[in-house]
Amino acid sequence: MKIDDILKRLTDRYGDRLLKVERKSHKRAYIDIYPKEIVDVAGYIFRELGMRFNIASAVDELERLEILYHFSYDPSGIIISVRTLLNDKDNPRIDTITGVTPAAWWIEREIHELFGIHFDGNEDLRQLLLPDDWPKGVYPLRKSFVVPKRDSRKS
Repeated sequence: MKIDDILKRLTDRYGDRLLKVERKSHKRAYIDIYPKEIVDVAGYIFRELGMRFNIASAVDELERLEILYHFSYDPSGIIISVRTLLNDKDNPRIDTITGVTPAAWWIEREIHELFGIHFDGNEDLRQLLLPDDWPKGVYPLRKSFVVPKRDSRKS
């Protein structure tokens, strides 16, 4: 399967539910969707197109948060990144894709912890990386994060 075949199948199925389709090269494309579409689109890519979920990543764009879900078609090395924007930075939420692929569980925990994005339906968003005494509501990969000053008396 070639990248044009994948993009055609996606646009045929989802039409105007895809906000943007951007082919970067013969092996790389980005698809922008509304957050409410993530489970359906990820499920189609994973189950129907036979692509593997690689990882998800998040980006703080100051006025909103972005999540990218990266899928690969291993026989040809094609990567499709599904991008969605969360505009409510005070309460960023999106449905979990762990029902599509349980492999998303770990990275959703990381994104939740480091960016404060809540994945609705993921029943295990407990802390994974930060120290046990890390303050609640402080997300170190957000651009608003300020490194706390160390008390030199404790060094």
